Amino acid sequence: MIELFLDMMYAERGASDNTINAYRRDLEMCETALNGFGQKLFTAGAGHLEALLAAWAKDGLAPSTAARRLSSLKQFYKYLQIEGLRSDSPAKNLSGPKLGRPLPKIMSEDDVDALFRIAENLAHDTENPLHFRTYCQLEILYAGGLRVSELVSIPLASAGRRDQCLFIKGKGGKERLVPLTGKAVRAIAAWKKMRTSTLPINAISKSCAEKYLFPSTSKLGHVTREHFAKNLKALALKAGLDQTKISPHVLRHAFATHLLARGADLRSVQKLLGHADISTTQIYTHVLDERLKQLVNSTHPLAG
Repeated sequence: MIELFLDMMYAERGASDNTINAYRRDLEMCETALNGFGQKLFTAGAGHLEALLAAWAKDGLAPSTAARRLSSLKQFYKYLQIEGLRSDSPAKNLSGPKLGRPLPKIMSEDDVDALFRIAENLAHDTENPLHFRTYCQLEILYAGGLRVSELVSIPLASAGRRDQCLFIKGKGGKERLVPLTGKAVRAIAAWKKMRTSTLPINAISKSCAEKYLFPSTSKLGHVTREHFAKNLKALALKAGLDQTKISPHVLRHAFATHLLARGADLRSVQKLLGHADISTTQIYTHVLDERLKQLVNSTHPLAG
């Protein structure tokens, strides 16, 4: 039954592979836990799910994880109702744990500059095309605020369809136009001249990889998210930054926060990030508010 639900999410809603895998993990974990109660996912009632939520809380499961699993259950039972496989949804009236909304981690502009200096030096001081690939990816990520999954899977055709712009296919298959900086455009042009040297030798793998801007021997045909994140941490270490606080998503947060700090309007940042709801983008204004509070508390003569 889980597979039927996932097939629907993929075919009708255009869910990405990452989203499908997340739903599968959540539902399979719920199914296993319910089996421990002597129940089945398909036939569970509201009381069984309440017991499940209580067990998660007792075991110290993070509220955000519990809320996500409950959301997966609600989607699953809603699908069963629509298909006429159940007359009710046992999860409909259940409330998840209260979530505090943590402020996103960001980098200062100085830290971003330090990261770019190292990446650019490595890219131009060696003849290794992989160093230039990382530098090019970094330029694109910070110029357009892309999600890492969007970055590594950029189609080769997308990078040349319009001058200084990329067509990005984001969550739910939604496309958006992302403008790039001049440096990012030049980095892409230079990378295109050397990318063929990174194509797989195997004919089948090469056929899969040729369509991506950043080809790889991975099963996906392009550089994986994990590989880029690893390269980013290596750069941070060389730049003298705390690598535990650097990730592709932190750079995306930095992109948004730095734009707002320099006067960009919230709606424009929302479009650039590909957020469906502006309330998601508003979290960055809270980051700026916190930074202003810290500035006042640390520098105002009467702050003490």
